[in-house]
Amino acid sequence: MNNRDKQITRTSVVGIVTNVVLAGFKALVGLIAGSIAIVLDAINNLSDVLSSVITIIGVKLARRKPDSNHPFGYGRVEYLSSMVIAIIVLTAGVTSLIESVKKIITPEVPDYSVYMLIIISVAVITKILLGRYVKHQGEKLRSDALVASGSDALFDAVISGSTLVSAAVTLIWNISVDGWVGAIISAFIVKAGVELLMQPVNQVIGVRIDSELSRNIKATIKEHEGILGAYDLVIHNYGPDHAMGSVHVEVDDKISSRELHVLFQHIQMEIVEKYSTYLTVGLYAVDTRNDEIGNMQSFIRAEAASFEGIRQAHGVFIDPERRYVSFDVVMDFKVSDRIALSDRIAEAVKARYPDYSVNVNIDTDYSD
Repeated sequence: MNNRDKQITRTSVVGIVTNVVLAGFKALVGLIAGSIAIVLDAINNLSDVLSSVITIIGVKLARRKPDSNHPFGYGRVEYLSSMVIAIIVLTAGVTSLIESVKKIITPEVPDYSVYMLIIISVAVITKILLGRYVKHQGEKLRSDALVASGSDALFDAVISGSTLVSAAVTLIWNISVDGWVGAIISAFIVKAGVELLMQPVNQVIGVRIDSELSRNIKATIKEHEGILGAYDLVIHNYGPDHAMGSVHVEVDDKISSRELHVLFQHIQMEIVEKYSTYLTVGLYAVDTRNDEIGNMQSFIRAEAASFEGIRQAHGVFIDPERRYVSFDVVMDFKVSDRIALSDRIAEAVKARYPDYSVNVNIDTDYSD
């Protein structure tokens, strides 16, 4: 078990112990007072316990070594465990909503005491401290499960606070709003469950990498001497701390194959070290010896980028002997007819260089 896994497990254990204690106190208070809202709050704490247990199991399963059937490893198991947690939360939310509606239909006035309210107040403070700790650890360890658990704990503090409002209304006016508060709590639990479910689902489907991460990786690559530009960055996520991908870089066509090999090795090692991502590096050779070719490349980039819906043009290849031009254009996803737009760009370039055949390659905007 690596250091990241140990810290995730340790943080989850802290959450388990804290939530078990809170759930016990809240369940006792809720049963004595006859408060469905407090009992449901205790159930929510127990679901948090189960979430922490599943997080630990998911981390352990995700660390299994790659095999012939799963050469990329088992890192995505962490996303599957997050889905299970979300389903548990959704189930708890729906069940508690049904019970709350029953309480609204046949209301009973709970019997609160000062001691009970003090216990609930302590639980609110405890949840705030736990939530901040778990969320901080999740952000530091790049664990979506911990971040979600921490956010959920902070949200639980608000929910627990709402039971205090319910108790205050009961003590002051002797009317029961317990069922209504329980229904509101249930709705928030369901909402949290849906949000928890969508995050790992999106990861499994495949989402665009974070824009800041994309910019940082490209900036790191361009810091290497000899790199003129970095394009077509694609990252495939195989778990929170394991990713693979590819990138194309522009280099001077005078660089030898040996120099390129050393350069690409340095790039790969630095990206792995800084971003835990293994990149395959492809190249675009830029002709810097011919002013005419250089002017053509500049014109093509500017002309293609002037069209609405084009985010970038790069990878310009010009073969003056065969009178052939090829380049890539990155199109916005909002472009409805990508082929028609690429044809218009090709026509514009051919109008400037009529004796050249023009090929426009449509790139997908995989990263910012």
